[in-house]
Amino acid sequence: MNDCLKVVKSNKQKKYCLLLTQIIIVILIFGLWELLTYYHLIDSFLISSPSRIIKKLILYIENGEIIKHIAISVLEVLLGMAIGTLAGIFIASLLWFSKRLAKICDPFLMVLNALPKTALAPIMIIWAGTGVKGIVVVALSILLIITIISTYNYMINIEEEKIKMMKSFNASRLQIYFKLVLPSNYINIINIVKINIGMAWIGVIVGEFLVSRAGIGYLIMYGGQVFDMDLVMMGVFVLAILAFVMWKIVDSLEKLIKKKLT
Repeated sequence: MNDCLKVVKSNKQKKYCLLLTQIIIVILIFGLWELLTYYHLIDSFLISSPSRIIKKLILYIENGEIIKHIAISVLEVLLGMAIGTLAGIFIASLLWFSKRLAKICDPFLMVLNALPKTALAPIMIIWAGTGVKGIVVVALSILLIITIISTYNYMINIEEEKIKMMKSFNASRLQIYFKLVLPSNYINIINIVKINIGMAWIGVIVGEFLVSRAGIGYLIMYGGQVFDMDLVMMGVFVLAILAFVMWKIVDSLEKLIKKKLT
């Protein structure tokens, strides 16, 4: 019992030590950045500074503008992630059920995966329309194929012995899917969602660069157009925080699922 408590205590200490190290690194980076701009060793007009970014952020919080931009971007990201992940899992499941369909679709998936989606974003927006719908389509195009390929590859790599054992009990393919293949894929799906967070943000920012009149991408683009680097860097800073928070939520969900599965 004492040994178990020691192990738990040691693991907690390691986690706190890791967290403290990460916080120190962030403080050092921002502190060095501030000092270099304060003593004019680097040009604050070109890369701004932490203090100027905070002032700009406070200004946008006070006038309520930042909430509107964050809400629109987060909505677009969540829609892109939800539709892309669910559609990707559904299509991957169809491919698992039909090996013939999988063989037919394989070269098309490889080609679609290789296409530069961000370069094709203007065409997609013309097809889907401007506004939230077009931006969600751009985000969807970036993460859908990755979700399909990753999910399908995991499904076909389930241990063959387990499938044979279920077949020996006369389990149907549908039963094998719901009792073995899908549950075995839960952690992989969570990992895919983690990847899709970054992919969705890329698609949303690109879409907002092109057609949006609101959102984090719009703020960054507008700041660049008027040479307001404080606004640009504030947008990047807010984007980094939002992406981290979303990733942390999914990471916590993954830990919860792992506990229930073990």
